[in-house]
Amino acid sequence: MTSPRILIWYRNDLRVRDHQPLHHAIQANPETLIPAYCFDPRQWGETAYGFPKTGAFRGQFLLESLADLRASLQHLGSNLVIRTGKPETILLQIAQECSISHIYYYQEVTSEERAVETALQAALQPLGITLKPFWGHTLYHPKDLPFEVSQLPELFTHFRKAVEKSATLRPTYPTPQSLPPLPPLDAGLLPQLADFGLNAPELDPRAAIRFQGGETEGQNRLQHYFWKQDFLKAYKETRNGMLGADYSSKFSPWLALGCLSPRYIYEQVKAYEAQRLANDSTYWLIFELLWRDYFRLICAKHGDRIFRSSGLQGIEIPWKEDWKRFNLWREGKTGFPLVDANMRELAATGFMSNRGRQNVASFLTKNLGINWQMGAEWFESLLIDYDVCSNYGNWNYTAGVGNDARGFRFFNILKQSKDYDPQGDYVKHWLPELANLPASKVHEPWKLLPVEQQRFNLRLGVDYPHPVVDLFKSAADNERLYNAAISDRPSSNRKK
Repeated sequence: MTSPRILIWYRNDLRVRDHQPLHHAIQANPETLIPAYCFDPRQWGETAYGFPKTGAFRGQFLLESLADLRASLQHLGSNLVIRTGKPETILLQIAQECSISHIYYYQEVTSEERAVETALQAALQPLGITLKPFWGHTLYHPKDLPFEVSQLPELFTHFRKAVEKSATLRPTYPTPQSLPPLPPLDAGLLPQLADFGLNAPELDPRAAIRFQGGETEGQNRLQHYFWKQDFLKAYKETRNGMLGADYSSKFSPWLALGCLSPRYIYEQVKAYEAQRLANDSTYWLIFELLWRDYFRLICAKHGDRIFRSSGLQGIEIPWKEDWKRFNLWREGKTGFPLVDANMRELAATGFMSNRGRQNVASFLTKNLGINWQMGAEWFESLLIDYDVCSNYGNWNYTAGVGNDARGFRFFNILKQSKDYDPQGDYVKHWLPELANLPASKVHEPWKLLPVEQQRFNLRLGVDYPHPVVDLFKSAADNERLYNAAISDRPSSNRKK
């Protein structure tokens, strides 16, 4: 029997550890094995609202991750073939040139990615080349869940309890010790950001952490957070922080590109529990991985509904597309320090805390009444940890149109500020114009009297803007719109 000739199509799975397609390819003892990555030009265009689909921060992290993957494959005796072009064209060319019989890959669940898979299948079919998908972005495999994806619970809590009670978790796949060399084939050069019309981002000195892409750096981060600094033991207590490098694990960028697998992280948590401590914090990190699973499975169940303005619940809210106010939001000039500090951190670093994301998303939708899709696309462009399912799932939730939303859930920015930044350290870090304000005034600068503005060297409306809206009146106005939309919703769209 002739040994297969296999191509590994890398996408958002940029690692060699716990990589099922790579493991199964090695087990098949292929005559030829070619790891390949395509820079799909469709991922470097613009979003519907005109933002760069892959911005400079995301692009830089991707290039670093690919450089690390290539080095790992070279160390094992192989290489990463890099091409620019549509996968359905590029992979077909490589397959024909190298007489490939099989293409192994990790499948995706959302429309753009699935359309590429369908196009590739159509291109390969006349040649008799087998396209073999694997599932690998979640902690739990769908086949091991206590329900079919089509019967996935619409509430996360129900999902979590059922999974924790009866689902089984597969072990990680071993890291290969060696790989066969590439056949005679030009491996190609790793492009630069300039090739996509982007400038390399500069590291802002205020950034708490330098996120560097790649499996090596992802593993280093885990070693640092779990084993060297022992921060996992207090994760639940510190995870809502906003300032500093270690208030949370910050694994999300490496998870988003598959430099770390969730099952590898899970196994490291279990090792930590066995060797050091098992508590609410170790459980909570796994709990967060379950949320990530849930968003991906919800996308697999509901398809494109997650991208519609009416969301998974089909609520037709009359969202505004007020570009003037949207630009104030994305530039960090709303007059609300907590919102502005988080948006400026995002613009300067490509990252923002989870607590910050919830607050700025709530403000955009519940106070400004602006279409959540605009915010989701802005996050898509900038966030280095952008994951399509988690991003759009979270925006659905915060906008009140997600399957697990709690109605009009309004984040009181002032209370959030005092709860999570009581001394104003985070706000002052990203808004230097407020640096002289005492903690009692830093979150409500609009209350400063003229004499206080002079004392603290801050001119409202000049050095820092007046609030763009009245916080509570705007929330009440938008809640009325939301409730009216709920009442007008067709019965077929209502939760049962």
